[in-house]
Amino acid sequence: MTFVLAIDQGTSSTKALLVDAAGAVVARGSAPLGEAHPRPGWVEQDPMAIWDSVRTAVAACLQGRDPRSVAAVGFSTQRESLLMWDRRTGAALSPLISWQDQRTGALCEALRSPDVETLVRERSGLPLDPMFSAAKAKWLLDTLDPDRVRAKAGEICLGTVDAWLLSRFGGEAVTEAGNASRTQLLDVRRAAWDPDLMALFGVPEAALPRVVSSTGPFPSVRGLDPLPDGVPVAAVLGDSHAALFAHGAFAPGQIKATMGTGSSVMGLIDRAEALDPGLCLTIAWSVDGPALAAEGNIRSAGSTLRWVAELLGLSTQDLADLAAEAASDGVYLVPGFNGLGAPWWDLNAVGLLAGFTLGTGRAAIARAALESIPHQIADVVEAIDRSVGQVRALHVDGGPTRNPVLMQALADLAGCEVLRSDTAELSALGAAHLAGLGAGIWDWDGLAALPRERHGFVPAMPAERRGTERDGWRRAVRRASSKPPETAGR
Repeated sequence: MTFVLAIDQGTSSTKALLVDAAGAVVARGSAPLGEAHPRPGWVEQDPMAIWDSVRTAVAACLQGRDPRSVAAVGFSTQRESLLMWDRRTGAALSPLISWQDQRTGALCEALRSPDVETLVRERSGLPLDPMFSAAKAKWLLDTLDPDRVRAKAGEICLGTVDAWLLSRFGGEAVTEAGNASRTQLLDVRRAAWDPDLMALFGVPEAALPRVVSSTGPFPSVRGLDPLPDGVPVAAVLGDSHAALFAHGAFAPGQIKATMGTGSSVMGLIDRAEALDPGLCLTIAWSVDGPALAAEGNIRSAGSTLRWVAELLGLSTQDLADLAAEAASDGVYLVPGFNGLGAPWWDLNAVGLLAGFTLGTGRAAIARAALESIPHQIADVVEAIDRSVGQVRALHVDGGPTRNPVLMQALADLAGCEVLRSDTAELSALGAAHLAGLGAGIWDWDGLAALPRERHGFVPAMPAERRGTERDGWRRAVRRASSKPPETAGR
């Protein structure tokens, strides 16, 4: 029997799935991954620990299996995080600077002007923000190669996680188009490195990997035991893009939200010029050319629940149980721990707990923490509404979606049906699907026909109450915002 091996390298863990030709998951493996906070606002990961987690997850997934039955490998990876390595030796020269890292906030502010913001938005499709890779690349070069001698000579490489993992197999340094579109150095419409953006951030093209499509060509597997050397890597996708692919959302108008540490709300579009200014334009994948998507990135989702649980001395499950039995009673938690992402894009917003009184207890705070996730997703869904028309259904995936109370709150506050995937590892599954397409196991019709088990949640909250709850949330966001009141709300 022939299988596809999918590897999902995420922020907190690496997962591996073995998928058969019927689309069924037949084996799993995983490995946890930590992060370091050397200074306030800094978030780093060890590049070799990331590679080791991939090896551990693959070995666990293939335990007791014949590795020669794997026809192709697919990767889905965390995005925007960036590191530097030596092209000749392959040795990492820096930590991986996480997408959550805020050290480049001042750098972005120093670059900010109306002309710069217009250039960055029009070319890259992204707002000028430290979440993206370009400012991280400038910081690394300013710190480790300030005169750019090694960068201009091509001796070093700056890349996202996909490029780093592929570099472990040797050969030319390459990066997948969808991941590259999150660097803020790519012309998103041409799927090519942009000279003006590279000049703005001081990044020589010689220090960047070559951009390739989502089906390659990629280097073949090497040194990833127990896989034999030479197994083809048939697909690479950003993790959020892979989840969209796994949902079978191959046409505009189909929207998904992936929830993890943060959240990504994404859907394909056919008219980039109609995009709401609170959304990003990104390459979902590139197979027969780039497929453009609208995306809203939320900085804090599952991390909010973990923080509040620790603050209250609870486990995350205890927090979920407490929230399930309570109402927020007009309490709102705006998780501006590192500013706010889409559709606000306010780097200087602060965390805020609003509407509490001396009678407010732990249960209401727990509920407000839980509801902060659907409120933020609803903000993005409303921006997508303004761009492509009303969202009728929202596909969801990720760890927090296992909580039915959270899913019902999302349906209520977003005002649309929520369709939860019954597959927990959807990013990995999306990578498997595209790798199977690249390896000839499926064609497009075969992919569309694969079983996708879902559980639906429909809105039960009266429209008047939904309006009241959403208005209260918007007021809380305006209080948390650093922007003038007339521009902080939507």
